[in-house]
This record gives sequence, structure tokens and C-alpha cells, in this order.
Amino acid sequence: MIKIAVAGAAGRMGSRITALSREYEGLRLTGAFEKKGHKDIGKDIGTIVGIGDTGVKLVDSLESATDNADMIISFTTVEASLEHLRFASSKGKAMVIGTTGFSKDHLKEVAELTKKIPCVMASNMSMGVNLLLKILHDIARVLGDDYDIEIIEAHHRLKKDAPSGTALKMAQVIADAVNRNLEEVAVYARKGLIGERTKKEIGIQTVRAGDIVGEHTIIFGGLGERIEITHKASSRDTFARGALKAALWLSEKPAGLYDMQDVLGLK
Repeated sequence: MIKIAVAGAAGRMGSRITALSREYEGLRLTGAFEKKGHKDIGKDIGTIVGIGDTGVKLVDSLESATDNADMIISFTTVEASLEHLRFASSKGKAMVIGTTGFSKDHLKEVAELTKKIPCVMASNMSMGVNLLLKILHDIARVLGDDYDIEIIEAHHRLKKDAPSGTALKMAQVIADAVNRNLEEVAVYARKGLIGERTKKEIGIQTVRAGDIVGEHTIIFGGLGERIEITHKASSRDTFARGALKAALWLSEKPAGLYDMQDVLGLK
């Protein structure tokens, strides 16, 4: 039995991970924590997320919440997830991280910390998105430079990072497939008299509106035809289930940094 503690357990993603964890044989929720000052500190996390009493109180202490846990699941902020990972690495606890927006320096620290513990980290935990990443690589490799590539992503108004981690991951997969340096060819906005589109650029455009859970459309535009592939998430449950699947998969894995491609056997 894998004992898990959920970070941000009363938040948008954490609450769904917490609620759905009871459906997974082999997982047991033993800890739930939130930032200091949260209005629900001290309450049973089950009553907060709508599944009834669980016997697990929401606390504001990372250490006390993870005292009996084997693994921490964190969908929070970059700063909070790094704090959780530093703690997990020092205590020998595994981690699942779904937070996005990490910088290159952050990722270097993540790589160093995960030399001591097993960790699944992915910008998107959806099975559909991760299967799509594999397909995008094959499409881009075959089409090459003959098709213009654009990525359009849309999320809710409260999302803090842009473009989404998923859009950036898609762009990187495509850039690798066509042997381009994404930092040199990515175009994130267009305005005014910009001239003709260059052959190598990869457009990544952002929409923020309402309560959109997550939508990504990839366009391969050629002369005489256009290929469009769209993934739409209608519920955060798809990401929560992916995180819980990752937690089960990660059990007894050796130290190292993994992603959902590893979890799903797509590599």
C-alpha cells in the first residue's frame, strides 16, 4: 500500500486528486496540506472535497502532513513544488509533480534533487495528451519543412503561466523532430507589419478566458491542405487520474526523474 500526501489538497487540482485517490487500490491518503492561513485548516479533508470523513485533517505543515507518507503529489506553484521536492529529497520520499512554469535553472535543481528519489514530473498528466506527443513527433518528422506549424492553447483566466507547459512541451517535441532549436524559432505573438512568415518558425499562441480547463490545437499548414489536431480537457479529473496512475507506477522505482511517457510505456 502506497501512502500519499497531497499538496494544495483543497485547491482546484489537489481536491480532485484527494477525492479520486480512494478509487485506486494500492493507494491510501495519509496526509493533506495547504498554505498557512487557509480557511479550512483543521477540517477533515474528505468533508472539504465532498467525499465524507476520511480521518485525515488538512494541515499547514509539510512535515506533519508527510510524516506517515511514502510519496508527495504536488500540483501547486513552482516555488512551493520546489520546496516540497527539496523536503522529499532530504527525507527519501518519492514525488509526483504536475506543476508547470519551471525555468531552466529550476529544472537543473530538479534533476539534482531527483538523483536521490524517484519522481514523475510532467507538464500534463493526461493520457490523451501524452499519446498525442508521440504522434506529433511522427507527423512533424514526416512533414518536415514543407508545412507551417502553429500551436494554439487556451486555459482558464486564473492560469498564471503562459504559454502552457503542455504547449511548450508540444513545441519542443515538434522542434526536435524537425531538427530546430526552439529558442531560435518560437514565435509567441504577432502584431503589425511583420512580413512573411519564415519557413522555420513555430508559432505558439495563448488564450486565457473563463473556466476553460485546457485546449490545445496543433496546425500543420501546407499548400492545398491543412492538418489540425485538437485535444480538449473537459474536466480536471483527467489530470488527477493521470497523477494517481503515476503514483502507482512510481512505487519501488529507482531514484531518477521520469515523465508520463515512462508511466504509459511510450518510450
